[in-house]
Amino acid sequence: MRRSLSLLVPLALAATTLHAQGAPREGVATLAADAEARWVPFDLTPGNQIRFTLTLDDKPVTAILDTGVSYSVLARASAAVDPARVRADGQATAIGGGASGAVPVGWLATRRLTIGGLTRTGGGVTVADLPALATGSARAVDMLVGRDVTGGHALDIDYANHRFRLLPSGRLPFVGAIAPLAISPARRVYESAVTVGRARLAPMIVDTGDGSALTLSAASAKTGGIARLPTTTTVSFGLAGETVSTLAILPALTLGRQAIRDVEVRIEPAGGFSETIGVAGRIGSGLLQNYRVLLDPGAGRMVLKPAAGGSAAPLRSTSGLLVGLERDRLKVLHVMRGGPAATAGWQAGDTICRIDGQPIAADYPTSALARWAIGTPGTSVRLGMCDGTIRTLTLARFY
Repeated sequence: MRRSLSLLVPLALAATTLHAQGAPREGVATLAADAEARWVPFDLTPGNQIRFTLTLDDKPVTAILDTGVSYSVLARASAAVDPARVRADGQATAIGGGASGAVPVGWLATRRLTIGGLTRTGGGVTVADLPALATGSARAVDMLVGRDVTGGHALDIDYANHRFRLLPSGRLPFVGAIAPLAISPARRVYESAVTVGRARLAPMIVDTGDGSALTLSAASAKTGGIARLPTTTTVSFGLAGETVSTLAILPALTLGRQAIRDVEVRIEPAGGFSETIGVAGRIGSGLLQNYRVLLDPGAGRMVLKPAAGGSAAPLRSTSGLLVGLERDRLKVLHVMRGGPAATAGWQAGDTICRIDGQPIAADYPTSALARWAIGTPGTSVRLGMCDGTIRTLTLARFY
């Protein structure tokens, strides 16, 4: 299946896992009798996240489906927010911004939220700053839809056809490999486990809002023996800011009964987000998108049906540059350790306006031009800087 070109750049943007203090009431969620027929169309953002439209208090709202968020988040800047009705609600723990990852949050009571065949009445949403980078896109969304909305039902995500639906718990609409799934009483997010070598790593947050494939705490990576693999560095962005992690390609892991080969894994620094909240790591949309996925914590299971074309191999950078799109240019967000760009003296903040003479267009993330950064080792790419100079970068395999 076609993968998000954020990985081709590659640019991996971790979504937020948020745990509010003083959790709001969750309202009452019900499914329509014909919920099974009410598919919700979505597109994948450049950060590999599921973006769709819902209705909140009679207003259309753009949202990310984010099972790693315990309480749904509405952006302070959204037109759906009435600032006069937002009350302070303490702090939340989020990805990025160092070890604490604390961000201030508010709470807003809501009347009615509708997604496909699900309607929630009453309850409320957490309110926080939600910058575009935190959602892996050039434009911000209004909302992250979390466990509080979806957790009482089965969630059927058809990545191949870019659609999802909510079903009664216990339904099994397709056959696939089964893995354990539960909602943590402490963290209130979807959790499972993976096996790496002989090590069982748990709990692992199942996080559709994280565009990465697999993220591990430093301690879990050591338990899984990942230190022996060739590594580089990468950057992720969450609600609390930027995090630099170690990056490697894991030869194999097992998720329930599903064996998976060649998985991109990010290793957080010691004392990082996963350790802070007491988990082994996260399973993200970068891995899940190779399957049709059923998440049914009420039935205690996740079901994975491989995509028709099989699992896509991880897309390895051969440039060593992680970039973000800013209108008509690419901005370097991170220079990967040991890569060709690091050797050539590239710096975060450098801006690129042309690639082999071609300008950067608005459709760059989904265009063939974006593949230059994972090109064949030995290829020389002419990069036109926005100051008018030209730099030549020779691609190489380095991790």
